[in-house]
Amino acid sequence: MRKLTAGIIGAGNISGIYIKNLLGMFSESVELRAIADMSPEKARETADKHGLDCSESPEALLARDDINIVLNLTPPAAHYAVAKAALEAGKHVYNEKPLCAGLADGEALLETARKNKVRISCSPDTFLGAGIQTARKLLDDGWIGRPAAGCAFLMNHGPEHWHPSPEFYYAPGGGPLFDMGPYYLTALTALLGPIVSVTGNTSKAFDTRIVSGGAKHGKTIEVTTPTHISALLDFARGTSVSMIMSFDVWSHSLPHIEIYGSEGTLQIGDPNFFISPVRIKRHRAEDWRDMPLAGPADPLCVDWLGNDNWRGIGAADMAQAVRENRPHRASGEMALHVLEVMTRVMESGASGKRLAITHSCERPEKMW
Repeated sequence: MRKLTAGIIGAGNISGIYIKNLLGMFSESVELRAIADMSPEKARETADKHGLDCSESPEALLARDDINIVLNLTPPAAHYAVAKAALEAGKHVYNEKPLCAGLADGEALLETARKNKVRISCSPDTFLGAGIQTARKLLDDGWIGRPAAGCAFLMNHGPEHWHPSPEFYYAPGGGPLFDMGPYYLTALTALLGPIVSVTGNTSKAFDTRIVSGGAKHGKTIEVTTPTHISALLDFARGTSVSMIMSFDVWSHSLPHIEIYGSEGTLQIGDPNFFISPVRIKRHRAEDWRDMPLAGPADPLCVDWLGNDNWRGIGAADMAQAVRENRPHRASGEMALHVLEVMTRVMESGASGKRLAITHSCERPEKMW
């Protein structure tokens, strides 16, 4: 089967790294041909910059017979409509995270993909990077024994100090859980398998935020969504993980991810990055040991340690999976699982009840 071709819908800031990687390090797996945007001017500017075809509209790109895969890089509010239209047009879809804003919409996307016999995939694909893949191998090879418990922390004081338009972070559908939670929950699912139940607690420390930079410097933002979320995640394999996602913390000294096993502890760096450090401390050892990162031997990822941003590897893996007739790793089922976990954590925080997770997924195959 020939190499699959791809087009991008959404010419925003994130599109640059996807274009660079698909035209470069992943060009052996997928051929990027075209781009479209709701703003034809933005699409034309991006297309001219990178030597791509410019489709006059998203609808025009979806009508092209020479496009097999659509990368949906639109804002989260548009994920559902764009992805559904692409799936109905018979295209495989790779979405930026999250899969979509609501759980019912996520369920509808997977059903549409099944009905049209096409695939849906979703970021984050950082779990396919050297850091988390190395941690996965260490777990599977028994370096810390049976994983009994763990923790995951994302804590800072919010994006109003650096983002030019941070309002959406503090509205429903935003907050630290839906913004950064997909990186942590996808990594944990890839490492430990699916989650079966959650208990959440939600709060906010500040009713308003003040933008401290850019054109909106000094603007007051009303906070209408929880900004400090803690959760207990129960995994099917019996592991229990404590997680905190917060925009209410000025500083801390907690790890990004740690997994506590019967024979030792595994520490993993920021899951927002592909090349994240991995350390291990086995029982009775006096010091932590920095572990060398494992990398690929195939052309899917050339210069894998020289580039810390592999965005697009999930789309490239899906393209190869279609050609090889195997499951792709950043699956729609895993994205829907993560979306339900986040949704139930918020619901549990409001109700005070432990909630079951109904959408499971397979633990994705190792990358290499």
